Amino acid sequence: MPTELQFYLNISREQALRYYQGTARAIVVTATNGQKLQFPAEHIRSFIGLNGIEGYFSIQFDDDNKLVGLKRV
Repeated sequence: MPTELQFYLNISREQALRYYQGTARAIVVTATNGQKLQFPAEHIRSFIGLNGIEGYFSIQFDDDNKLVGLKRV
């Protein structure tokens, strides 16, 4: 059964451009339970808007810590 954690993300337009272009390759966040997470930046590209990214997200990963899904909540 996948593990699910939630986190808040606030990335400016300029920072988001680095993730979109691939110059920044990893996202590091702190989940609402205090756990630090790192995952490939490519997974946030679809959430980048004109002003960057802001909001709460839910991330799911399997027992091997492989990312299963990421969605805005």
